[in-house]
Amino acid sequence: MLKFIFKKLLLMIPMLILISIIVFFGLQFTGIDPINFMVSPEVLSANAENIEALRESLGLNDPLLIQYFRWLGNCLKGDLGYSFTGAPIVDTIAVRLPYTLELAGYSLVLSTIIGIGIGIISAIRQNGVIDYLGRVFAVLGQAVPQFLVGIILIEIFSIKLGWFPAANRVSPGAANPFLDSVLHLFLPVLTLTIGMVAVLMRYARNTMLDVLNSDYIKTARSKGIPEWKVYLKHGFRNAMKPVLVIIMFRIPMLIGGSVVIESVFSYPGIGLTMTNAITSGDYPVVLATTLIIAATMLICSFLVDVLNALLDPRVRLGE
Repeated sequence: MLKFIFKKLLLMIPMLILISIIVFFGLQFTGIDPINFMVSPEVLSANAENIEALRESLGLNDPLLIQYFRWLGNCLKGDLGYSFTGAPIVDTIAVRLPYTLELAGYSLVLSTIIGIGIGIISAIRQNGVIDYLGRVFAVLGQAVPQFLVGIILIEIFSIKLGWFPAANRVSPGAANPFLDSVLHLFLPVLTLTIGMVAVLMRYARNTMLDVLNSDYIKTARSKGIPEWKVYLKHGFRNAMKPVLVIIMFRIPMLIGGSVVIESVFSYPGIGLTMTNAITSGDYPVVLATTLIIAATMLICSFLVDVLNALLDPRVRLGE
């Protein structure tokens, strides 16, 4: 097992380097000139010599390979540089990343409880009302894009009904900051939850049906074991092993999806920070946030592989 973990950790290093190369050189080829965002057009035209000196001092005249390795070396030392606003990028990420993890974490917990619960009930009460409604919801939840779900929720619950705020994480000067943050979190968490509930519900239902139709369930029933114990002890426990793997596989997608949702709800997480940086041309922030998001998703994928190997020894044996 330790050999498997060590191998997966080693594979993360070239993947991160490859991502950093793609992002760094991809941004360079967009033609974005940092000087244009740091200096006003009037100053650019009137102080050509000073501008060239500034470009030289920032290392922008160096070959791209030198710039890349200098940036990568600073990242390895924990120095992500400064945004064009002058703020240290590390400080910005330290504030914003926990908000993204908070959003993804709440969505993961809620979607797991709701999706598994409805999926199990649908399997036990197959072809019942809950089963039919659940299957319709599963199809719609997977078919409708998350950003569209978010816009619809804002239109209904924020604009029409006025129950929940449509943007930010907390209102300035809120009397009860905790309650206010819960109200702000509700719609973006619900948006992320809907898509994941649809997946988990469908998978939990199908897995539970397979388990309930297996021979050992029929044997347990023939022994006179109470039906609730058959469902709980024999059915649920065995059906949850593959569902748990699916949940872990969805975590990286959940973090990636939160980038779009943060933009829809103006939620001040790492995704909105990256989106604003792209819009304003603040490419040092784009570089840093993209690398952080990629690293977070790779870590989640690594944890998925480890959990999958623990549950199924064939994975770590390469079968």
